[in-house]
This record gives sequence, C-alpha cells and structure tokens, in this order.
Amino acid sequence: MTRSQAEQAVDSWFAGRGWKVFPFQRAVWKAALAGQSGLLHANTGAGKTYAVWFAALLRGANRSRRSRSGVRVLWLTPMRALAADTQRSLEVSAADLAAASPDVVGAWSIGARTGDTGSAERARQSKSLPGALITTPESLSLLLSHAGARDQFKHLDMVIIDEWHELMGSKRGVQVQLALARLRRWNPELVVWGLSATMGNLQDARNVLLGTDADESKGVLVEGDLKKQIVVDCLIPPTVSRFPWGGHLGLQMLQPVIDEIDKSGSTLVFTNTRAQSEIWYQNLIEARPDWAGVVALHHGSLDREVREWVEKGLKNGELKAVICTASLDLGVDFLPVERVLQVGSAKNIARLLQRAGRSGHAPGRISRVTLVPTNSLELLEAAGAKRAVASRRIEARQVPNKPFDVLVQHLVTIALGGGFRSEELYEEVKTAWSYRNLTPEEWQWALDFVARGGQSLTVYPEYRRVLPDEEGVYRVPDATIGRRHRMSIGTIVSDAQMQVQYVSGGRIGSVEESFVGRLKPGDHFLFSGRILELVRVHEMTAYVKRSTSTRGAISRWGGTKVPLSAEMARAGLEELERAAQGVFEGPEMQAVRPLLEVQANWSSLPTGAVLVVESMKSREGWHLFVYPFGGRSVHTGLASLLAFRVGSIMPSTFSVAVNDYGFELLSPEPVDWATLFKGATGLEVGLFDTGRLLEDVLDSLNATQLAQRRFREVARISGLVSQGFPGQRKSMRQVQASSALFYEVFRKHDSGNLLLTQAEREVLEQELELTRLRDTLNALHGRRIAYHEVKRATPFGFPLMVERFREKVSTEKLSDRVARMVRELEKAAAA
Repeated sequence: MTRSQAEQAVDSWFAGRGWKVFPFQRAVWKAALAGQSGLLHANTGAGKTYAVWFAALLRGANRSRRSRSGVRVLWLTPMRALAADTQRSLEVSAADLAAASPDVVGAWSIGARTGDTGSAERARQSKSLPGALITTPESLSLLLSHAGARDQFKHLDMVIIDEWHELMGSKRGVQVQLALARLRRWNPELVVWGLSATMGNLQDARNVLLGTDADESKGVLVEGDLKKQIVVDCLIPPTVSRFPWGGHLGLQMLQPVIDEIDKSGSTLVFTNTRAQSEIWYQNLIEARPDWAGVVALHHGSLDREVREWVEKGLKNGELKAVICTASLDLGVDFLPVERVLQVGSAKNIARLLQRAGRSGHAPGRISRVTLVPTNSLELLEAAGAKRAVASRRIEARQVPNKPFDVLVQHLVTIALGGGFRSEELYEEVKTAWSYRNLTPEEWQWALDFVARGGQSLTVYPEYRRVLPDEEGVYRVPDATIGRRHRMSIGTIVSDAQMQVQYVSGGRIGSVEESFVGRLKPGDHFLFSGRILELVRVHEMTAYVKRSTSTRGAISRWGGTKVPLSAEMARAGLEELERAAQGVFEGPEMQAVRPLLEVQANWSSLPTGAVLVVESMKSREGWHLFVYPFGGRSVHTGLASLLAFRVGSIMPSTFSVAVNDYGFELLSPEPVDWATLFKGATGLEVGLFDTGRLLEDVLDSLNATQLAQRRFREVARISGLVSQGFPGQRKSMRQVQASSALFYEVFRKHDSGNLLLTQAEREVLEQELELTRLRDTLNALHGRRIAYHEVKRATPFGFPLMVERFREKVSTEKLSDRVARMVRELEKAAAA
C-alpha cells in the first residue's frame, strides 16, 4: 500500500471522532516515515500519544507481511499505571483502523510487560512477544538479559519513550540509554522517539535520547505550538498566621477542600507524600461519610488491584475525588477529571504543570490546578508559581554522569543476554550520552569488577559474575548468579517492603519494614484509608485485621523532602522584591501581607538583591538566621559550611535547622555575628568564600557517614548485595550490614574503587547540590548584606526554630510550646 493510502486511513479515523490533525502530529509522521528519530514536546493532553503511535502504524503499513511478525514497536513508560492506560489507548485505535482499512494497517497484537504482569502472560510472551509491547525500563533490561533477546527484537522498528522528562534525570534514564545503545547496535536504522510535556532544556533532552553516534540530520525536535490554557489559583486560608511553621495550616484547610470537591464532578487531590495522602483521605471520609465509595485513595504502595479499581473508576467518571501522590502524576488520561488540588507546595514548576495537566486532559480544554497552602509562607510560593507558570519558566533536567553502578549491572545483563566482547561493548556503551566520556581505564575497571570483584573480592567465587570463554566472549558462568541478577535488575532502590495482608486473606499493599518493626501485635495503624490492627508478622508479611479504633499510627515510607527548585526560589524572591516596594499583587500576596509587614518592621525582607541576616539572644543561646532562598539541600550544606568556618575561627558548637527559605545556627556560647557579617555585600564576607568550597564542605559534614549511606544504593544497583530469593528475603538490617561491610573493605583495601568515588560524588551532587550551592554563594556575593539584631523571632525565623524543636519534643509538647510562642509573638506584633 502507498503511504498516501495509509495517511488517508489515519485522517479518516481522526475525522470520524470530530478531531483535527494538528501540524505537530503531521510533522512527527513525516519525520518518522523518513526514518528520523526525535523528541516531541507538547502540552499535556495535546495528542502526543497519537502522534507517535500513528507514526509507528504508518511505518508498519509500508513493511512486508513477513517483517510484520514479532515485536515491532517498543513503548517505554516510567509507571505501571501509565502502561495500562497506554495499552487501552493503543488497542482501541489500532483495532478501529484495522477494521476500517484492513489492507492498509493490518491487525496488531498489543501487550504490556511490567511488574504487575502475571506469570501466565509472561510465559506466553517468552514464546512470542506482541507486535507492540508496552513496558518499563526494568522489564526491558530483563528481556535483554535472556540469551534469545537479539532474535526477539530482530523485527523491532520503532521505540517510543513516554514521559522522557521524568526518566532523563535519573538512573532509570541511564538504564534506558544503555538499552537503546544495545537495540541500535542490533538495528542501526531503529527509529526512536521521546515524548515530553514539561522540560526546560529541550535540545539537551533530544541529544541524550538519540545518543552520541546519532546522525544530526536524522534527529529532530518537534514542538507542539498549541496554546494550552493553564489556570493556577489558590485557596486562601480563613486566617493567615503571621508566625507560621511547617504544616501549621494542614487540616484547617479541610473544609475549604471539601467545598471545592463538592463544586466539581471529579477532582484529583495531590499530596507530596503517601503518609499525607492517608491522613487527608481518612479525614475527608470522617467529615463526609456519605462520600465513602466515591472518594478513593491512590498511591504506589497500595495493591495493584486497588490501584486498578481506582484508575478504572476515574476513567468511567464514577469517582468524585481521588487523594493521590506522584502515582498519578504522569500522562494517564482521565478525561472526566475537572479539577486538580495540590496540597502543599509542589516545590517546582515542572511538577505543578504536570499535575495541572491531569485536568482538562484533551486539546482545547482548560487545565486548572488549585494550590492548598499548608503554611502561610506557601502563599508566597503560590504567588511566585502563578507568574512562573504564566511565563513557562520550567526547570532544566540534569543527566547523571557515568554512574558506575548502572554500568556494572548492565555488563552482567548483557553477559546473560548472549555475552559480549569487551572492545565491541565498550564502543557501544560510549554511544550512551551518560558514558560518552568513559575512559578505557574506567571501562577496564568496570570489567575487572564484574569478572573478579576488583582488588579486594578476588578470592570470593560469587563475585566472579562474568568470565570470558575460550573465544573471548564474556558470559555469566553460574546459573545461580544469573537468577540473582535478574531478580535485582533495576535502579529503583527503597527500603525493604513488607506485604500487608488480612489474616482472612486478601492483600492490601506494602509498607516499610522499619515501620512495622516499631509495632507490636495489637497496635493500630492507618493504611489504605483504614485503621488496621497488627495480628502477627511472619517472614516479610504483616498480617492484620480491621480495627474498631478511630486512631492509629500513620504508615511511613522512606524518602526525602523535595527542595524548592531554583525557578521557584527565584519566583518567590521576585514577589518579595515587589513587596519591599509596597506592591502586593493578587489575593495570595494580599493574604500574606500582614506577615511580610511584621518581617519588614522587625527586620527586613530578603530579595534577589538583599541577603537578610538576623542574630538574636534567647534562653537557648545565640541564634543566627540567614535567608538565601536556596532550597533545603543547599541550606543544609551552607549551614554546615558556615558552622565549620566559624568553628575554625573560634571554638564553638552549633545546632542547625534548615528549610527552603533559610537556615538557623544556634550556639550555647556568645558569637560575634556582627563582625563576621561585616561588609556591604556578600563578597566581603569571608564565610561566603568559594575558594575551598569542596574541601570545606567535606570537612564540615560527616562525609564518610553520608557516603556510606549513599553506598547502600550503589551496592544494591551494582549487584554487590541483594534482597535474596523469594521465601528467603533479607531484612533491611541485613542489607545495610552487608553494604556497610563492603564500604569498609573497599575503603581500607581498594581505595580506588569507582563505586566509592561515585557514592561520594552523589552525596555532593544530589544530597548537597554542590553546583547549586556554589551558584548560591556566587549570587550572595552580589547581594547587599542587611544585618539585624532582633529581640525576638521574626516571621521568617520562627519556622526555623520550630524545625529544630521537632527533633527534641513529642508532637503534643511541640504543639503546646509553639502555641505559647505564637501567642507571645502575636502580642508583641500587636504592640
């Protein structure tokens, strides 16, 4: 069939639904038919899925019948929920086209392979993969680990990576880069397309996707120029405290949220943590028991059947609201959703836009997200976010550089998947963007590490995971090593999870082993929107029954607080700049105005041109408050750096507290802060010097402990430690002990081990954001120093004090202490 016939069939399909084909969709079809790869960047709900899927169908229509067998299209998705939704969309459109034009398009078999895929379906796929396979990075690597992988993918024509912006900046994205390098080696004409909706550095994203050996003429960037209208508004609290602290509004916003849900047919309520979603769901149902059955909970730790029930209910318009986390962040198509509420700050513009796009998820429809502040200062973030969204100031995504744990894992995967020759695989790996600068010495180290365990593990046979045969082909010599490796493939590392199951049968989901370890039989806890009673723990399963209690401990999952992004911080400082000039635009700034006026009266407002530094004497000691607006991670490094540098001048010890806006140092002994911060600008303050930044940061923190903690992740990804086989799962304590032992062995006997170096580098780059820390210090050099000796905690300083109190007192005592302090501060402000 000619291309024009196939394109006419596609045009008819669109017309039959009353849709029009957008120019960016035709641009993708034209490029793909010409054999070009590329990145498609367009708004959420603009039709990206059909742009690349019909490109694949059009390419398939021009292939011979014989080459239509086997997997022809590989669709990579970062989330299981997205896989199921994508499969439904592809199946419907392919079936419609095949029915209308069987001679043009032909029948397509479409399947999915993720962690949720059952064993029977996996067995069928092991014999023959479907024509279009939707899978995750982990499942693709698992497929590549089988000896027949090359034969399975011999007819592969096109790879589509959905939500590329989500994968690109993580080790999962590096895993995808390496898998693409392998697939391209087998088929140099392979067409690869990535999809993105929220990305600041598009050219970089395209380059990473296409690899280093891509022909520039065969790589394109297609941008959809549809003007998607995104409305960002904010629920203004009935009362705005002038002395806020993290989460102080919290459930005070419950009734306004209920009112907003009541107004809409279907609403997604996003929270930033799973524990927060459990709390909000429980309180919503208590306040509105009539919503039981039409308001649901969704997060990644719930059982698959529960998640699928919620997703189906959303698509069918049967649910009034769903309280959810990042589990529903990405491009799942829920057309009935009218509203999105974001509880707490989204912390970056890209995430806010992504979540906004869950509503109005279709061309021409308006997307609306309503921010629900959990403390007064989040009103400032909301005002800044509205401006940043309006001007589409989206954060850039940074790509990991040469993560050796992922490389080591990949070497074993390829050795299992038919074996490799060293020189050939080295050249292949270098085509992956993250390894473009991989040196021969680094490659040889990685090869030596999987072949004999490096310098320190040579005598242990289990670490000789890959060995060359008589022809020089590296293979895995032991079946047990192969099974263990396949069970550990992937780069998602979390604490050990325990299954939660009713005594009577029926799985509920999973929680962290460390949380269950603090419970004893008879204790109650909140999970899956229910109060459960722990009955017993057997191996890695917690058996429970429903409880009649109305209160219980909140289930906890690991994770770090997301820091304020540079774009959000900049937007907040711009709002403060306007406030310093007496301009309070919008309802958010009007609401937070009393707080900012107290801050300005007692001290001054930090801006992009002014660094506010406050000192205070209290019964606790001598306080220093600094407000760089650099984000939590930067402030952690900056506070430790200043404490170290002050300690090198005079003997002193400090307690430290940080948040996204600033940090506090508290000393029990007098400190002459006025002299230390004497200078017109930050450039004249020696504490902000960047000359020995790396050395001083490492000395100021317990770098060894931080690196050891990070090494746990590196050790698990590289295959040094594993969670064990089914029925023999290791506890988190065992995994930690194993990784700690390796860390000490390498430090003492193999100091050049690149996994050690990587752990140290990741601490600096990810936990402390060293590059952003340096940028922040350089920015402070240009700011005027506004030093104030204050009599009492200011509105910006008070939340830092509360952060420090949290570490010392119980929740009830904290509430009492904070309430007393707020009364005293409000009295002083009124006077």
